[in-house]
Amino acid sequence: MLRKYISIVLLFSYSLLYGSSGFEYSGVMVTATTPDKREKHYVVKRNIPKECKKIPITNKMLWTGNFAHEDVPEACKSTYVHTKGKLLPMQLDLDLETYGELEVLLFLREMQHNQNMLLIDSRKEKWFKYRTIPGAVNMPFHYFKERENYEFHFEYALKHLGVFIEKNGEYDFSRAKTLVLFCNGPWCSQSPDMIFALLKIGYPAEKLKWYRGGMQDWLGAGMTSTRE
Repeated sequence: MLRKYISIVLLFSYSLLYGSSGFEYSGVMVTATTPDKREKHYVVKRNIPKECKKIPITNKMLWTGNFAHEDVPEACKSTYVHTKGKLLPMQLDLDLETYGELEVLLFLREMQHNQNMLLIDSRKEKWFKYRTIPGAVNMPFHYFKERENYEFHFEYALKHLGVFIEKNGEYDFSRAKTLVLFCNGPWCSQSPDMIFALLKIGYPAEKLKWYRGGMQDWLGAGMTSTRE
């Protein structure tokens, strides 16, 4: 019964995503808080330079040499380091959904009007400040993975997630928020480490979503980031 319900929800979500013509190009208006506590507005979308729209999609144009033909303008190329980490599976837990770019974009849109939803950049602060997805909040993974060494940060972060520690030491997840977590790419273990740490303390798996592609896939797809 639960699987049938999940399938119906997924089908409905996909109909919203793929039924929205040009959704990734029209974008989503997001209000984000900068590190210096100012509000900044972004239109999060797929940013394709005009000169790139005229390039024919052929094997020669897309895959020559280092993945792009010499005739392709520099503005149309996306190349990022992919030689770090270890590739991770598509699914971390049976009850935990894995997201792609369109699912993250839809989540961002709904998050603007729902305080019970959070997009979380689980990387360390210097990575977050350099470049992230607009609207994401920074909760470094090691605050959760090594919570014994970061007790204050861990408990403060939990309150932001809607989780409270009772007097007997038990966790109250009755107001836990729905989260989408990401890090640097499909080879980055930081967001999985945070997810596993949350699952270990009892965080509901159905309220955890994993954007496996992370910043590498986000930027590779030409999506808006906080670094202009």
